[in-house]
Amino acid sequence: MATTNAEKSISKQSASGFPIPAIPSSSIIATDAHPNIQVQNIVCSVNLSCPLNLTDINNRLRLSEYNPKRFPGAVLRLLEPKVTALAFASGKMVVCGARHETLASLGARKFARILQKIGYNVCLKDFKINNMLGTSDLKFPVRLEDLNESHPQFSRFEPELFPALIYRLVRPRTVVLIFVNGKVVITGGKSREELQLALDTMYPILRSFRKS
Repeated sequence: MATTNAEKSISKQSASGFPIPAIPSSSIIATDAHPNIQVQNIVCSVNLSCPLNLTDINNRLRLSEYNPKRFPGAVLRLLEPKVTALAFASGKMVVCGARHETLASLGARKFARILQKIGYNVCLKDFKINNMLGTSDLKFPVRLEDLNESHPQFSRFEPELFPALIYRLVRPRTVVLIFVNGKVVITGGKSREELQLALDTMYPILRSFRKS
């Protein structure tokens, strides 16, 4: 069945409430030591290869929610690993909440087994990681106004709307949120290596705008 707009949009995480134009990638790469990235959330998708009766699933599973007037998918939860799935009638499923790739895959397989036990002919296909979110702490404050003025083609900073400066990279294609206290959130990567590369790219730039 065709993928709905809800299915497409739920597998992506937006870094801001407004669009950011595409910009060229930064060519600066870090050469000194800096904090590592910590993965906080992985969003993945999988095809269960069979249609789902979401009302039936909601009635038969304890850790589930389904209100089609509010959202077209059923929300399913696992306690171990602690992940959440959004299941759609088409058989598509999005799994989020894991902090490691193996736990994301394990969660998808556990959801599949649960659905098999209640009579659905599930066969996992097309598992892929759509988005990873990571955080880091620079351990120093950043002059966000100066950074925004010096890198207008890369950044957007509107503190009256959002407290972080939004810095967009193309290589790797990620969005970096920089807070004045030095906390950093990176989203949009497909692997922890991409998140780390984004941090490697940003670190010397941010260090040059360290607030004394």
